[in-house]
Amino acid sequence: MNAQTPVLRLEGIVKTFPGVRALDGVSFGVLPGEVHALMGENGAGKSTLMKVLGGIHDPDEGQILIDEEPTEMTSPMHAKAKGVVFIHQELSLADELSVAENIYLGELPTKSLGRVDWDALYGETDKILETLNVGFNARTRVGDLSIANQQMVEIARALTVNPRAVIFDEPTASLTDSEKVVLFDVITDLQSKGVGVIYISHRMEEIFKITDRISILRDGQYRGTLNTKDTNEEEVTRLMIGRELNLERKEATHELGEVALEVRGLSCGDLFDDVSFQIRRGEVVGFYGLVGAGRTAIAEAIFGLRTTDAGSIHLDGAEVSINSPEDAIKHGISLVPEDRKGQGLVLGMNCRDNMTLPQVDDLTAGPFVSDGAEVAIFDQYRDKLDIRTPGWRQLVGNLSGGNQQKIVIGKWLSMHPKVLILDEPTRGIDVGSKSEIHNLIRDLASHGYAVIVISSEMPEVLQVSDRIVAMFSGKVMREFTAEEVTEESLIQAISGITGDRVA
Repeated sequence: MNAQTPVLRLEGIVKTFPGVRALDGVSFGVLPGEVHALMGENGAGKSTLMKVLGGIHDPDEGQILIDEEPTEMTSPMHAKAKGVVFIHQELSLADELSVAENIYLGELPTKSLGRVDWDALYGETDKILETLNVGFNARTRVGDLSIANQQMVEIARALTVNPRAVIFDEPTASLTDSEKVVLFDVITDLQSKGVGVIYISHRMEEIFKITDRISILRDGQYRGTLNTKDTNEEEVTRLMIGRELNLERKEATHELGEVALEVRGLSCGDLFDDVSFQIRRGEVVGFYGLVGAGRTAIAEAIFGLRTTDAGSIHLDGAEVSINSPEDAIKHGISLVPEDRKGQGLVLGMNCRDNMTLPQVDDLTAGPFVSDGAEVAIFDQYRDKLDIRTPGWRQLVGNLSGGNQQKIVIGKWLSMHPKVLILDEPTRGIDVGSKSEIHNLIRDLASHGYAVIVISSEMPEVLQVSDRIVAMFSGKVMREFTAEEVTEESLIQAISGITGDRVA
């Protein structure tokens, strides 16, 4: 096999679901030692294509070739046996089992009489973990690991075989910067061994850092392949969404109102200490900091999910007591959580019921919930937020990430809050939907909402915020206006540096 023969190729893949042609003749291939990005908006067909490759869906037309030999994939285990390994964004681990048992699940080494060879299992696992430079071992219970470390366990699974191709689906969504470095080192090592790597991500900076080529899907169709070194973000975005995006910051065109929320000296154990800030009606305040800086913990405290040790919360100038989310909601505070699938939605419920869940008690007619009132709320916010779904009966779990996020936002907007907190509002969302969410945030501010945006992406914070609160190790280091902030000053602040002082 010469160097230009793909290790893996999909040819003319067609997949149709009732009423939807999810894949329309898609062809795609990855070369040995290549990192090939697969990009597209949520709903473009990336996940369906990977499910066909993994044996979860049978294609209606087309074929899969490994080293140019046609093959059929009947299951993920069959795909792995063929040398095609998946590392999914959605974790599929058993919390009660050890790291070793998770990594070799279904393939545990055995001794005579079918007994598990525990020494071999733990020994082989620790060798793999050593290459990943992680701070846990083979015997660690997976449920005791952080989400980021659980992602590293998923990555370790790929290293148990000699793969021909490895597919990474949003692998850095839960990783810290140091863990990303380890991941990229693993990918480089796979390249050196001639493994083809398919890299699915919405993070442009990663795509341009580690990939060789970029293939783009839009509306279930193949739109082209570009050499990474010969293209730019604008061209990739145009192919993904079929239009130009204006990524410039949108300045506020309205007057700010009175202070809606004021936090004074709020502290919570080791998570954050003596935090104070204000946010006015019509203002977007961004919170930026490294992992562990305390941003999410502050949002959870304001929403009543955490008990504070000191400090106070004031709404419209009056101190309020918030001991639960129910208290927060009654006072007009809403939280769109970082984990929309685990904390913001019930994936097995339809769009209407997800949208109206917090206010079911207010929509009852006698002993029954008023279907008409629920549908009216859903229709209002579907139109207002441009939620793309066939109708309210669609299960939320079947929507794209961007539309799922709009359902969560719509759920809280229908409660007419005074303060809306958005934690990582565009995580795992494509560039087109991200732009829509950013426009929505600015539009909400123009209509008088006080909006807090917590984000790990500096461009996002810079684009949507009127003011930015920079945090380091549980403390507010500095506040910036949109006019005075620079990338350098923001990085210094979240690193514990304010002017000449180091925290």
